[in-house]
Amino acid sequence: MKSICVYCGASFGANPVYADTARALAQELAAHNIGLVYGGGNVGLMGVIADEMLRLGGEVTGVIPRALLEREVGHLGLTRQFVVKDMHERKAMMAELSDGFIAMPGGMGTLEELFEMLTWAQLGIHAKPVGVLNVNGFYDGLAAFVAHQRAEGFVRAEHAGLMMIESTPAAIVRRLREAAPVPLN
Repeated sequence: MKSICVYCGASFGANPVYADTARALAQELAAHNIGLVYGGGNVGLMGVIADEMLRLGGEVTGVIPRALLEREVGHLGLTRQFVVKDMHERKAMMAELSDGFIAMPGGMGTLEELFEMLTWAQLGIHAKPVGVLNVNGFYDGLAAFVAHQRAEGFVRAEHAGLMMIESTPAAIVRRLREAAPVPLN
């Protein structure tokens, strides 16, 4: 596993544990020589994880739409920064550059990105592992809702299992590394 895409908030959230965990996730990625792919921002948890990865000498690839870069929320010190036309192009490029995905706490955009990758996995568009870092119980309600969807016959068990949920950076990185498809060459 060479790179993991991390979806997370452009805000810090109400609890300092979210930023602390973003730094801990960066440390875990760097310890395993796994590069970070993310939305390219310098704000909120996105900025925290990118800054910590860079501080540790890790590789950080940002993918940001031109409109957000023009709002001065783009990180200027990354290993690589791709400026793309729109959010659709951003998500496709982030998926292409990554060997797996982790959703940290975040807002609507984080959820949308998480569910797009889960849907793509469900449809066989990719076979990359998708994880949720359930910091401080942040995603307990989401896990319960997916269980409800399954109980009501809208999500198959094997598809519900595509969303790997762990509460620590070490555990989620380990799960993704273990679940990553083996390269053909």
